[in-house]
Formats: sequence, structure tokens, C-alpha cells
Amino acid sequence: MKTGIFSGSFNPIHIGHLALANYLCEFAGLDEVWFVVSPLNPLKNEADLLDNDLRLEMVSLAIGNYPKFKASDFEFTLPRPSYTVQTLRLLKDQYPDREFHLIIGADNWQQFHLWKEYETIINTTPILVYPRPGYEVQENKLPHTIKVVKAPLLDISSTFIRQSLQTGKDISFFLPREVYQYIKEKQLYVNRY
Repeated sequence: MKTGIFSGSFNPIHIGHLALANYLCEFAGLDEVWFVVSPLNPLKNEADLLDNDLRLEMVSLAIGNYPKFKASDFEFTLPRPSYTVQTLRLLKDQYPDREFHLIIGADNWQQFHLWKEYETIINTTPILVYPRPGYEVQENKLPHTIKVVKAPLLDISSTFIRQSLQTGKDISFFLPREVYQYIKEKQLYVNRY
């Protein structure tokens, strides 16, 4: 089974994340996508991050019972900061029946050389790179384990979502209904930035 590992802060998860994962399952050959909620990305600021369990709950609400998606807290028990190379090693050990594919944006590909043991990831794991505005990937120079997917370009970011919520904008169509309601009920992202 081909399992995509979509690791991120999901702070919060939005329709762009879901549309991309859906595209990868329906058009790029994946059987399923696991949304791996990261406790702390070494390249991001922890101060902007909501509690792990809140972000995991939003991912669970977003995907509902859709059989091709899974919300994962796999990294919650790993040493911090969490490194993708370590996560992939442990996933492969625990789930030998799956063929894991790492899902990253073109923006992350531009800084992939900063990732811990990035060459090991390239040599041991297929990588699917999806488009991001302003980040071009030269496909003819990529290693054979890396594939650029022609997913639709949805220019939505969690930063935009947080900033919009902070300023009181109604962005209910940028988030799954259940996630938007959850954020409003718990008054998340209010007066944080």
C-alpha cells in the first residue's frame, strides 16, 4: 500500500491541505495519506503553535470518516525537535507492509538541503513535491526518487488563516465546516499575533 506522509504543523488544517491530499490519492497513485501532526518543526517558531492535541483534533475533524485519510500523532512521543528522517525510519519499522512517500511543497524542497540527513531521505524514500507560488522546481535536475506532481495550485496558507481569524474576518469557506466551528467555539487564534 502506497502511503503518503503529509507532515506539518496544521496550524490549522485548511481546505488547501485536504484538496492536495485528495489529489495525491486520486491522481498521483497514493492509496492513502497520513496527516502527521508535528509537535515542533526545527525550522519554525514554536511561539505561533497551538497545543498539539488541539491541532490533532482539528485534523481529525477535517478528515472525518474519509477512508483514505488518517490523522496521526506518531511524532508526539518522539524526541524533540522531530526530524523527518527519524519519523520515516520508525514508520518503516512499525509498518513494513506500507511503501511510504514523503509529501512536501516546492517551498520546502528549496530548503531541503537544511533538513537533517536530507540525502538519506532522498536515497530511501520516494518524495512527491507539490507546487507552491513563487517556488520553481527544475524537474530535469531531480534525483529519480523525486516526482513533481501537477496538483492544482491553491494559494492558501495557515498563516493567512490565523491572521484572518485574528482580525475578525469570516473565512468559513477556507476551512472545513467542523474545523471552523471548533476554532470559533474555542476562540482559537484570537489575540495571539
